[in-house]
Amino acid sequence: MAKNDIKQDKIKKSPKATVFASKLNVKQSKNIIRIKGTDVVSAKKLGIGLTAITGVDYNLSRAIIHVAGMDYNQLVESVSEKDIERIETIIDTPIKFGIPAWLLNRRNDYVTGNNIHLTGSDIRLTLRDDINRLRKIRAYKGIRHELGLPVRGQRTKSSFRKGGVASRKKK
Repeated sequence: MAKNDIKQDKIKKSPKATVFASKLNVKQSKNIIRIKGTDVVSAKKLGIGLTAITGVDYNLSRAIIHVAGMDYNQLVESVSEKDIERIETIIDTPIKFGIPAWLLNRRNDYVTGNNIHLTGSDIRLTLRDDINRLRKIRAYKGIRHELGLPVRGQRTKSSFRKGGVASRKKK
Protein backbone atom coordinates (compact mmCIF):
# COMPACT_ATOMS: atom_id res chain seq x y z
CA MET A 1 0.00 0.00 0.00
CA ALA A 2 1.18 3.48 -0.80
CA LYS A 3 1.36 6.27 1.76
CA ASN A 4 -1.68 8.01 0.27
CA ASP A 5 -3.79 4.85 0.64
CA ILE A 6 -2.83 4.58 4.32
CA LYS A 7 -3.68 8.25 4.92
CA GLN A 8 -7.05 7.85 3.21
CA ASP A 9 -7.78 4.74 5.33
CA LYS A 10 -7.08 6.70 8.51
CA ILE A 11 -9.24 9.59 7.39
CA LYS A 12 -12.14 7.31 6.51
CA LYS A 13 -12.01 5.53 9.87
CA SER A 14 -11.50 8.67 11.96
CA PRO A 15 -14.70 9.85 13.69
CA LYS A 16 -13.53 13.47 13.49
CA ALA A 17 -13.23 13.20 9.72
CA THR A 18 -16.79 11.89 9.36
CA VAL A 19 -18.12 14.73 11.50
CA PHE A 20 -16.13 17.23 9.45
CA ALA A 21 -17.36 15.69 6.19
CA SER A 22 -20.95 15.83 7.38
CA LYS A 23 -20.54 19.51 8.23
CA LEU A 24 -19.23 20.12 4.73
CA ASN A 25 -22.25 18.39 3.24
CA VAL A 26 -24.57 20.55 5.31
CA LYS A 27 -22.86 23.71 4.10
CA GLN A 28 -23.12 22.59 0.49
CA SER A 29 -26.80 21.72 0.79
CA LYS A 30 -27.86 25.15 2.11
CA ASN A 31 -29.94 27.18 -0.27
CA ILE A 32 -29.10 30.79 -0.85
CA ILE A 33 -31.78 33.39 -1.44
CA ARG A 34 -31.04 36.73 -3.09
CA ILE A 35 -32.54 39.82 -1.50
CA LYS A 36 -31.49 43.24 -2.84
CA GLY A 37 -28.61 41.66 -4.78
CA THR A 38 -27.14 39.99 -1.70
CA ASP A 39 -26.91 36.27 -0.98
CA VAL A 40 -28.75 35.48 2.25
CA VAL A 41 -28.21 32.04 3.81
CA SER A 42 -31.59 30.35 3.99
CA ALA A 43 -30.93 28.39 7.20
CA LYS A 44 -30.75 31.58 9.29
CA LYS A 45 -33.57 33.36 11.06
CA LEU A 46 -35.10 36.13 8.99
CA GLY A 47 -34.02 38.89 11.38
CA ILE A 48 -30.40 37.80 11.29
CA GLY A 49 -30.44 36.94 7.58
CA LEU A 50 -31.49 40.45 6.56
CA THR A 51 -28.41 41.88 8.28
CA ALA A 52 -26.29 40.25 5.55
CA ILE A 53 -27.51 43.02 3.24
CA THR A 54 -25.11 45.94 3.26
CA GLY A 55 -26.91 48.90 4.81
CA VAL A 56 -29.37 46.87 6.90
CA ASP A 57 -28.44 46.53 10.55
CA TYR A 58 -30.11 44.62 13.35
CA ASN A 59 -32.53 47.38 14.35
CA LEU A 60 -33.61 48.13 10.80
CA SER A 61 -34.14 44.43 10.05
CA ARG A 62 -36.42 44.16 13.08
CA ALA A 63 -38.37 47.21 11.93
CA ILE A 64 -38.70 45.82 8.39
CA ILE A 65 -40.00 42.49 9.70
CA HIS A 66 -42.46 44.26 12.00
CA VAL A 67 -43.79 46.46 9.19
CA ALA A 68 -44.06 43.47 6.84
CA GLY A 69 -46.05 41.58 9.48
CA MET A 70 -43.71 38.60 9.52
CA ASP A 71 -42.16 36.51 12.28
CA TYR A 72 -38.61 37.39 13.39
CA ASN A 73 -37.73 33.74 14.13
CA GLN A 74 -39.02 32.48 10.77
CA LEU A 75 -36.31 30.90 8.63
CA VAL A 76 -35.29 32.69 5.46
CA GLU A 77 -35.98 29.57 3.38
CA SER A 78 -39.65 29.62 4.38
CA VAL A 79 -40.23 33.14 3.05
CA SER A 80 -42.27 33.29 -0.16
CA GLU A 81 -41.33 35.25 -3.28
CA LYS A 82 -44.16 37.69 -2.61
CA ASP A 83 -42.80 38.39 0.89
CA ILE A 84 -39.27 38.86 -0.48
CA GLU A 85 -40.57 41.46 -2.93
CA ARG A 86 -42.39 43.20 -0.06
CA ILE A 87 -39.19 43.23 2.02
CA GLU A 88 -37.28 44.72 -0.92
CA THR A 89 -39.83 47.51 -1.37
CA ILE A 90 -39.70 48.29 2.35
CA ILE A 91 -35.89 48.48 2.21
CA ASP A 92 -36.07 50.78 -0.85
CA THR A 93 -38.57 53.23 0.69
CA PRO A 94 -38.69 52.74 4.47
CA ILE A 95 -40.20 56.18 5.20
CA LYS A 96 -43.36 55.35 3.22
CA PHE A 97 -43.94 52.31 5.42
CA GLY A 98 -43.67 54.25 8.69
CA ILE A 99 -40.09 53.39 9.66
CA PRO A 100 -38.67 56.37 11.62
CA ALA A 101 -36.04 58.58 9.97
CA TRP A 102 -33.48 57.95 12.71
CA LEU A 103 -33.13 54.35 11.50
CA LEU A 104 -32.03 55.45 8.03
CA ASN A 105 -28.38 55.71 7.06
CA ARG A 106 -28.56 58.92 5.00
CA ARG A 107 -30.58 61.65 6.70
CA ASN A 108 -30.66 65.10 5.11
CA ASP A 109 -28.77 64.01 2.00
CA TYR A 110 -26.27 66.58 0.78
CA VAL A 111 -27.64 66.69 -2.76
CA THR A 112 -31.39 66.30 -2.26
CA GLY A 113 -31.89 67.19 1.39
CA ASN A 114 -34.21 64.21 1.84
CA ASN A 115 -34.04 61.31 4.26
CA ILE A 116 -33.06 58.28 2.18
CA HIS A 117 -31.73 54.82 2.86
CA LEU A 118 -28.87 53.37 0.81
CA THR A 119 -28.00 49.70 0.41
CA GLY A 120 -25.35 47.66 -1.37
CA SER A 121 -22.82 49.40 -3.56
CA ASP A 122 -24.71 52.72 -3.32
CA ILE A 123 -23.30 53.18 0.19
CA ARG A 124 -19.70 52.81 -0.98
CA LEU A 125 -20.24 55.09 -3.97
CA THR A 126 -21.81 57.92 -1.96
CA LEU A 127 -19.15 57.62 0.76
CA ARG A 128 -16.43 57.92 -1.89
CA ASP A 129 -18.22 60.91 -3.44
CA ASP A 130 -18.57 62.60 -0.05
CA ILE A 131 -14.89 62.16 0.74
CA ASN A 132 -13.89 63.43 -2.72
CA ARG A 133 -16.13 66.48 -2.23
CA LEU A 134 -14.45 67.21 1.11
CA ARG A 135 -11.01 66.88 -0.52
CA LYS A 136 -12.02 69.14 -3.39
CA ILE A 137 -13.23 71.97 -1.16
CA ARG A 138 -10.12 71.51 1.01
CA ALA A 139 -12.13 70.92 4.18
CA TYR A 140 -10.24 69.79 7.28
CA LYS A 141 -11.80 66.33 7.11
CA GLY A 142 -10.83 66.03 3.45
CA ILE A 143 -7.23 66.94 4.16
CA ARG A 144 -7.09 64.38 7.00
CA HIS A 145 -8.46 61.75 4.61
CA GLU A 146 -5.79 62.65 2.06
CA LEU A 147 -3.01 62.32 4.59
CA GLY A 148 -4.35 59.06 6.01
CA LEU A 149 -4.71 60.54 9.48
CA PRO A 150 -7.67 60.15 11.85
CA VAL A 151 -10.54 62.42 10.94
CA ARG A 152 -12.61 62.64 14.11
CA GLY A 153 -10.20 64.32 16.51
CA GLN A 154 -8.42 61.32 17.98
CA ARG A 155 -4.99 61.80 19.49
CA THR A 156 -2.12 60.63 17.32
CA LYS A 157 0.83 60.55 19.71
CA SER A 158 0.56 56.85 20.41
CA SER A 159 -2.23 55.67 18.10
CA PHE A 160 -2.32 55.43 14.30
CA ARG A 161 1.44 54.88 14.20
CA LYS A 162 1.62 52.60 11.21
CA GLY A 163 0.69 53.23 7.63
CA GLY A 164 1.88 55.45 4.82
CA VAL A 165 2.07 58.61 6.89
CA ALA A 166 5.48 59.89 7.98
CA SER A 167 5.32 59.18 11.68
CA ARG A 168 7.20 60.84 14.53
CA LYS A 169 10.96 60.25 14.46
CA LYS A 170 12.58 58.30 17.26
CA LYS A 171 15.24 60.10 19.28
